[in-house]
Amino acid sequence: MTRPSDLDRLCAVPFHIADDATRAAVLGHLADAELFAALAEDPRGDVADLMLFDMDGTRAALACDDAAELAAFVGRPVAHAAVPGRVLAGALAAEGRALIVNPGRPSEMLLDAHALGWLERALAQRPGEGEARPESLGAPEAHVVAALAGPLAARLARMGDLLSGAALVGAVWPGGARGTLLAIEGAVGDEQPAIAKAVAELVAFLPPVDGGVDVTFQPLPLPPGALRLELTQAPAPAPEPAPKPDLPPRLRW
Repeated sequence: MTRPSDLDRLCAVPFHIADDATRAAVLGHLADAELFAALAEDPRGDVADLMLFDMDGTRAALACDDAAELAAFVGRPVAHAAVPGRVLAGALAAEGRALIVNPGRPSEMLLDAHALGWLERALAQRPGEGEARPESLGAPEAHVVAALAGPLAARLARMGDLLSGAALVGAVWPGGARGTLLAIEGAVGDEQPAIAKAVAELVAFLPPVDGGVDVTFQPLPLPPGALRLELTQAPAPAPEPAPKPDLPPRLRW
């Protein structure tokens, strides 16, 4: 087996016996990962036929986050296509198919059409818009910080060129409702919808917090106890020497 991937490291407990929060985190990472989907034959132009397996009465595609693992599982060299996890999940869910991921690895999982449909719905999350302003701001709750701070910081760090900073604060809204506010700094108007969508998508994969999470791009005087997120991103690996196509092939089964 090749060295552990990010998905393997997330699956310290096997996916199918992990708790709901861990499973959601794994699926969130799977959506952002580049997967190598096994093909029945070499692509013809921009069309590729997925290799399908019979699994418990349904047809399942096979994908790994390491191309070499496909051949090891199938037992021979196999054609493959590099596809974002979210694209593959959406295509299979629409057809009622399943997905085998990383067989024989710590992150081995079999996602049926129901699980892929849940993933697709989570990825479709979009933030609502409102004009309400909080009546008061304070420190975020400790359990909110524990659940959100790390994942939010990691996600926003990957969008670091779109914003200059972010902070978590507790908010009391008109009428007394309490919640959490994520204050984004330095994002220009054209970039704000993409950032808000990324936050809404991420929160859908995390344990729910009381009062929900709202996002603001308006300048706020941060209250005592506000948690400023550390958005330092690890250095990117050296780019692959061979260029990749702009679009994945159209998948068929």
